[in-house]
Amino acid sequence: MKHVLLFLLSALLLFGCQSKSTPASTIQIKVSFTEAMSPETKDGRLLLMLSDNESAEPRFQINDGLKSQLIYGMNVDGMKANEVKTFDSTIFGYPYASLSEVPPGEYQVQALLHVYETFDLATGHTVKLPMDNGEGQQWNRSPGNLYSKPFKIRVTENGIENPVNGSQEIQVVLDQVIPQIEEPEETEWIKHVKLKSEKLSEFWGRDIYLGAHVLLPKGFKEHPEAKYPVMVFHGHFPSDFSGFRTIPPAPDLKPEYSARFDLEGYNVIQQQEAYDFYKRWNEPDFPRMLIIEIQHPTPYYDDSYAVNSASQGPYGDAITHELIPYIEKEFRGIGEGWSRFLYGGSTGGWEALAVQVKYPKEYNGCFAACPDPIDFRAYCLTNIYEDKNAYYYDSDHKKLEVPSHRDYLGQIQSTLLQGNHLELVLGDKSRSGQQWDIWEATYSPQGEDGYPVRLWDKMTGDIDHQVAEYWKENYDLKHILERDWDKLGEQLKGKIHIYCGDMDNYYLNNAVYLMEEFLESTSNPYYEGEVVYGDRAEHCWNGDPDQPNAISRLRYNSMYVPKIMKRIAESAPKGADVTSWRYR
Repeated sequence: MKHVLLFLLSALLLFGCQSKSTPASTIQIKVSFTEAMSPETKDGRLLLMLSDNESAEPRFQINDGLKSQLIYGMNVDGMKANEVKTFDSTIFGYPYASLSEVPPGEYQVQALLHVYETFDLATGHTVKLPMDNGEGQQWNRSPGNLYSKPFKIRVTENGIENPVNGSQEIQVVLDQVIPQIEEPEETEWIKHVKLKSEKLSEFWGRDIYLGAHVLLPKGFKEHPEAKYPVMVFHGHFPSDFSGFRTIPPAPDLKPEYSARFDLEGYNVIQQQEAYDFYKRWNEPDFPRMLIIEIQHPTPYYDDSYAVNSASQGPYGDAITHELIPYIEKEFRGIGEGWSRFLYGGSTGGWEALAVQVKYPKEYNGCFAACPDPIDFRAYCLTNIYEDKNAYYYDSDHKKLEVPSHRDYLGQIQSTLLQGNHLELVLGDKSRSGQQWDIWEATYSPQGEDGYPVRLWDKMTGDIDHQVAEYWKENYDLKHILERDWDKLGEQLKGKIHIYCGDMDNYYLNNAVYLMEEFLESTSNPYYEGEVVYGDRAEHCWNGDPDQPNAISRLRYNSMYVPKIMKRIAESAPKGADVTSWRYR
């Protein structure tokens, strides 16, 4: 009897285990593209997506948040038309590492090929990367990428099948191509610039262009004698000049809810704010100046971070010494360092401060809102110099993941491990086009293979402290200021302005605290700038104590103008033109 009971118990346990898992060998989804899509071979990152939410295509539902859908990725080199690539349980994915872990149910399935091109770099390396095609380096929207239309599949405890015919042979065919993007039209107020950069073209081994959207001041044509100061707005890729509208909100505009700000009709608010800025821009007492929004996407991200780097090339020099002077010449900018100002938030906040630090004489002030980490002792929640692992807190007996995103109450939406594993699915060798990878592409030395050297192991989170030291000496802004204050202090006095919410979603306020501690300790000279915090304010608070993020983020183009005017009055050199552009 004892043996019978043991047999039955073993059988039940075996049956239970089999019923709760999907046999790995049965999870196979085959992907190919047609000759009509491309008779030529393709290199790139082949992505397979599953979604149990039919509100949008799966490719538009992949993110680092709680509502992300499923994605798996592999590299392809020289993939031919009709050649089949098979996704099975061995292909790494997110948020389920293996297809065998996908819960039973019905899913929309879709595949996409993020196309890579070959670059022969001036460093002697050959690399394969996605070229930006006017979309701002977005893998799910990039013109030329191949994709499939979604269709339904069913995952069962025994494998995978087509619910229409019951077939377990799932074939996904890439028979669609993302179309080209139309260039924005010029208007009376907004002009578009595209300039071939000699510096970047030499580095990348092909023609590389920088772009910009330029907002002209009132009376530009009527006052040919006037020359203007320049406000340079840094940030993510702008498809057109943002926040400027010459007519009121469309009367038939259907109000849309913003989950980020918990606001109904936020699209109407955006249009109204853009129209209000147009009216302010035309007020008699509003200073006449040029506002520039720069386009500088790279094969690694939607912008370059506006500094020189080993793997991306001399974007800092190209923007400061090629693009800005070209725009000033074309649109009558004053063209001197005292007349140029930098501002932006998040990525743009880091860029504004970094460019001011790297080119202290070329700009007369930066207004950096919610900047990306400006002290790598607080690389969000990681101290890259002392921590051994980025993904887990140090503990002998407890394994606790490091968070990466919170709301203003401290509720966690994602962890550092999860975000980095998503990036690893989207692309290896820092090619995901996402946040952690662009920091690596900007700050890391170039590896022997031509790609950025990893700061930490992307799977495990183990930190390479030799790489961290390279970051410290070249891009840790607080360290650079402290190290070189005897040389930089006089050139930066009165120019540094930093704003951050003390509940920033990405913990960016931690680095700002460390920067403030140093700045307040400065002497000979004292920095004479400001660091301001928003109480319980999330990302990306930019210094307005009277308005919530939802509104203040729409007022970048005018909110720092009074501070800029004050700075000009205090610092313009004797004999400088401070009048020709002050007409009414």
